[in-house]
Formats: sequence, C-alpha cells, structure tokens
Amino acid sequence: MSAPFIRALTPPDHAHWLPLWRAYLTFYEASLPDEVTATTWGRLLDPAEPVHGALAFDGEGRAVGLVHWIFHRSTWAVGEVCYLNDLYVDPGQRGGGFGRALIAHVAADARAQGAAKVYWLTHETNATAQRLYNAVAERTGFIQYRKVLEP
Repeated sequence: MSAPFIRALTPPDHAHWLPLWRAYLTFYEASLPDEVTATTWGRLLDPAEPVHGALAFDGEGRAVGLVHWIFHRSTWAVGEVCYLNDLYVDPGQRGGGFGRALIAHVAADARAQGAAKVYWLTHETNATAQRLYNAVAERTGFIQYRKVLEP
C-alpha cells in the first residue's frame, strides 16, 4: 500500500467529497438538509471563511477520506485555535494510515497558521477512532454538552 496523499479541496472535488460526506453522516446516523451540505461545500472553498477541507487519496487516485477544520479565537490563547470538525475514512481503508495522515495535515496547517492547538471530539462508542486518537493526541477528559436552539 502506498503512502496516503492528502490535498486541499478544489471545486472539481465535489464529486469525490459528497459521497464521503454522506457516508460520514450515515456513520453518525445523522441527516442534514441539502441546504446545509451545499453551504458547507461553499464555505470549504471560500478563502474568506475560517473553514478548510482536504481529501485523502489512495495509491490509485481514489478519494478515501476527508477532513474539515475551523480556526477560531479562544479565551485560553492569544492566537487562534484549530477545531478538527470532521474526519472520515472509508471503512475499507481504515488502518491504512489515512486518518493519521489527515490529522497530521490539519496539525501542519494549524502550526503554519500559528494556532495554539488542534482539538476534536468523537462519539464515546467510536472505539476504532479512539485507538488512533489516543496514539496521536492527549485525551482531555472533558464531556460535551449541547443545547439545541429552536428558531
């Protein structure tokens, strides 16, 4: 197996990105309105947005993973911090270094942008991802709470 190839999203990548995005949502048993997906894609390509994205490709040029990250201010740092918002690798490609390479890609960009840290969340039942995350980062012990705001 060849080393993962990671690169930033470009407009022609929509056909590669969309199936991975949908598979990611399915994995988390989530559904989003088409408007949210279209808006997300637009933000990922807009250089004025703090949202970024990349794809992982296998040795045959197939897109097998995606990552999205966001830079934002924090009350705990002078500079920005980086939130790794979404990470997905095709189940048939897991264990091949793609997830690790996608995280490293985000960390390199965050470092280049002067961010103080990269952080992310995963579901408590996602043991496969946690094995990787425990190998590349510190588990903080924080628990997330969410309050959905009705319009």
